[in-house]
Amino acid sequence: MSLSRLIAGFVRQHWPAYAAAAVMLTGVATLTVWIPRRIGAIIDALAAHTMSTSQLWLELLTLLAVGVVIYFLRVGWRITLFKAAYQLGVMLRTRFYTRMSQQGAAFYQGQRTGDLMALATNDIDAIEMAAGEAMLAGFDGTLTLLMVLGIMLLGVDWRLACIALLPFPLMGLAFWRISSHIHTASTDSLQRFSALNDHVQESVSGVRTLRALGLEQRSSAQFSTLAGHAANASLTAQRWEAAYEPAVGLTLTAATALTLGLGGYLVWHDQLTIGALTSFSMYLGQLIWPMFAAGWVLSLIERGRAAWQRLQPMLDAPLAIDDHGTIATLPPGPLQLEHIGFAYAGQTAPALADIALRLEPGQTLGLVGPTGSGKSTLLRVLLRQVTPQAGQATWSGQPLAAYTLHALRAAISWVPQESFLFSATIADNIALARPGATRQEVEHAAELADIHDDILQFPDGYETQVGEKGITLSGGQRQRVAIARALLADNDLLLLDDALSAVDTGTETRILQHLEQLRRARPERSAMIASHRLSAVVNADLILVLRNGRITETGSHEQLLQHDGWYASQWRYQQLEASLDAN
Repeated sequence: MSLSRLIAGFVRQHWPAYAAAAVMLTGVATLTVWIPRRIGAIIDALAAHTMSTSQLWLELLTLLAVGVVIYFLRVGWRITLFKAAYQLGVMLRTRFYTRMSQQGAAFYQGQRTGDLMALATNDIDAIEMAAGEAMLAGFDGTLTLLMVLGIMLLGVDWRLACIALLPFPLMGLAFWRISSHIHTASTDSLQRFSALNDHVQESVSGVRTLRALGLEQRSSAQFSTLAGHAANASLTAQRWEAAYEPAVGLTLTAATALTLGLGGYLVWHDQLTIGALTSFSMYLGQLIWPMFAAGWVLSLIERGRAAWQRLQPMLDAPLAIDDHGTIATLPPGPLQLEHIGFAYAGQTAPALADIALRLEPGQTLGLVGPTGSGKSTLLRVLLRQVTPQAGQATWSGQPLAAYTLHALRAAISWVPQESFLFSATIADNIALARPGATRQEVEHAAELADIHDDILQFPDGYETQVGEKGITLSGGQRQRVAIARALLADNDLLLLDDALSAVDTGTETRILQHLEQLRRARPERSAMIASHRLSAVVNADLILVLRNGRITETGSHEQLLQHDGWYASQWRYQQLEASLDAN
């Protein structure tokens, strides 16, 4: 879809606002072109001594009243039209946000956060201006131009009109050349702004790392370079936009010179009155706005086109996961993986190969294995963040794809490796999945996650603001707040993806004991715990050992110790390490 089709479709949807603005603009243009003709008539009447003082005052008051009407009409159409144009910005931002929220991890691996933020702000602003300012300037300028030319040709003198229009084709050629340069410069300016925005976002997010490594000056130098490039790109675009004014000025100067030459000749030979020449000169002056409007409209349209060319691919980007499921609720039942195979794009070795398992309601499954063995990928398959290339996953006998994504993910509580907290209070972060939860329920979930006592030590307790991404909390505290959030959601399946890695063994033991209590209190609730610490899965009903994406060992804790494979050797090593730390 082109920008023109986007704006045309929006105008059709909001035609009452645009029609009202058009009516008011028509009134403005009509009154504006009436004024010079009336002034010419007044001048001719004064020159002929046919107008009395009272008539002159009446004419002046009429002109003043018309000016006041024009003022209010201009205010009215601006409010009406810009109100509609802002709705386009809201619509595009809503579409953009909705699309981004539906995209999977694979999409974001190829995108920069700062660039996406620039698209949602700077680029959509440019499109909004094209739909608002450009539309009103284009309509106003075109209407004024047609009415002024009509009056000049039919109402004053066609000979003056023809000679005044001679320089205008040259101005049109100049506008065409300038607009092409503006499009290129605007595209570069938007891209430079995105790069600058991305650097700022990364620097602010990683400010602790920059300080720890002493990279402040290096980051500042990079920022200065990017800011300079963005400023130069914007200046280049502004320079080309500024080229419109000289083109308009030269054209109107030439037109004025030709008009005065021919007009003076006609007046000298009594073929034209002074009042008519005065009116024509005023009409010629009124052409300044349509010419400037043309340049301004072309500039806004080119900026909008450049922005739309960057935004449209994001809006049309295919979703990483298709949401074509029709089942809106997940009934209790077993979760089963049937020979799942998955490989990431660009990777030759599979992340998962021939994975088969069955998790009954109420069971706890442990996933262990070395780094990169596929534990997190397996959980992502269950969340439908990735789609396996082989096999299928089913819930209660139905393929996961048969359920809507909303229903599936609403039935799963997930605590990822990197816990994310929002810039809100601790209580709000815990109650994220259940905004209507009572304070007692929130505190109970915090107690289960062994974070309640830590929260009470903060001056504001549960009302403590955690800062962006939970920066005011330690890694272990963030993990436990995320666990409390998952437990408060009280969903059918709990997924812990190495969610206890930042807590000590004592805290881990207490949290696992609380999970066991929840399991006994709600026997239909299942859990899958992926962990590097084998102590986290000791009490699991079934433990799977993954290596290179394949299941190499299966059994309970005792069975795996008897098997004397990777699990047994890793258990002995971790137990020895724990005893050394204790001493």
